[in-house]
Amino acid sequence: MNLRHENVRMVGKLAVITVGMFVFGYALVPLYKSICEMTGINILAMGDRNIPGATSSAPANTQVDTSRLITVEFDANSRGPWEFKPAQRSVQVHPGEMATVMYEFKNVQNRTIAAQAIPSYAPQQAAAHFNKLECFCFNQYTLLPGEKKSWPVVFVIDPKLSKDVKTITLSYTFFEVGGKTPSAPLVSLDKQVSAEAGS
Repeated sequence: MNLRHENVRMVGKLAVITVGMFVFGYALVPLYKSICEMTGINILAMGDRNIPGATSSAPANTQVDTSRLITVEFDANSRGPWEFKPAQRSVQVHPGEMATVMYEFKNVQNRTIAAQAIPSYAPQQAAAHFNKLECFCFNQYTLLPGEKKSWPVVFVIDPKLSKDVKTITLSYTFFEVGGKTPSAPLVSLDKQVSAEAGS
């Protein structure tokens, strides 16, 4: 009888602990949000609630180097009979500042094509500091005859980029995947050096 009484008490304790764990689990999320709002730890979650056009209470991005501007020029090369171009030819950005530029494409052929873009940079040293967060060059695309598309390039230039670099040219070559389009011509070293010196 004594043993049975002890078992009942143990089951009761375990049931209370189990219920307590469930209650704590459900209460954890609102509790965490409350603590973060009071201490200001979770800045990203607070920023999600900002209303467009309203004054932001979140601190400014201190990684943006506002002391200098870099001109980013955009170029498009087509290795096939289609239309491919940037929506704008250039933008000026501060290092560390996120920017978005659109590229436009139209399949003017009377057949479906699969294509992909390959990026290149001038000067060459900018490639290691040009961080693309989103880019159509990450994927291959299939376009129907006459189909038009607009694709974004979202990028940030690393503030560690040499201060000697004032202009970066981002160039894309768009080519058909699996097609018979000839490969892009090789640029001689002399032409590349003169192009970089001109930038």
